[in-house]
Amino acid sequence: MSDVVRRYTRFILRGERTPRLARLESDGAYTLLDEGWFCPPLPLGRQVDESEISWWLPPCRPTKIVAVGKNYRAHAAEFDGQVPEVPLLFGKALSSLSAHRDRIVRPEGCGRFDLEGELAVVMGHRASRVGESSALQYVAGFTVANDVTCRDWQKADGQFHRGKSADGTCPIGPYLVQGISPDDLGIETRLNGKTVQSGRTGQMIFSIARLVAYISSSMTLEPGDVILTGTPAGVTPMLPGDVVEVEIEGLGVLQNEIIG
Repeated sequence: MSDVVRRYTRFILRGERTPRLARLESDGAYTLLDEGWFCPPLPLGRQVDESEISWWLPPCRPTKIVAVGKNYRAHAAEFDGQVPEVPLLFGKALSSLSAHRDRIVRPEGCGRFDLEGELAVVMGHRASRVGESSALQYVAGFTVANDVTCRDWQKADGQFHRGKSADGTCPIGPYLVQGISPDDLGIETRLNGKTVQSGRTGQMIFSIARLVAYISSSMTLEPGDVILTGTPAGVTPMLPGDVVEVEIEGLGVLQNEIIG
């Protein structure tokens, strides 16, 4: 990873309709950039502050969202206690993607609506059958995610897809961060200000390099694709009116309100 930490985000400014890519500066200002950040992006010669932001957007544009189940031992113990021998993969529909400060709708008929704070990997280059030793070279950066889950749907179906793919149930952001090591970052999820999850990414069963290599052995990862790396123990149900925050050390705070 680079020694220089950079934080990118996407949003819509007040009075505009066009999405903007920007880099967060040390003074809190946002430098507007062209949309080709993997190139790297070029500054457009204009800065804005947060008060000018009308709507936050996901910091990347994936072609797929790949998630990993039971990647923390303590979380596996919350369920059947079985630790997977290889990464347990599932997908979330692209229509589940949402952003920082979006309101998340609990679907009608969903009884238990769980939070799952997670570190998300954003791909920067096409990766197909890459080795574990070179896997991180294909990564653009990291962001914060909440793998919101309709738990009773998941249990009723006997598989993950419907329970993990309700509209808007994959908020990520607000930043895509480059130049930071993901190996041992603190991760905390708060519900209405109360901490309900607390762990470290160093507690993952399968490392990020292992996940990228394993996933790319069976499917090509494209630039912008998202990998959700699993959640620590403490998954907790949410109700309409709740505010959930996921904070990862060095990456920022993802905040969403639940409605329904």
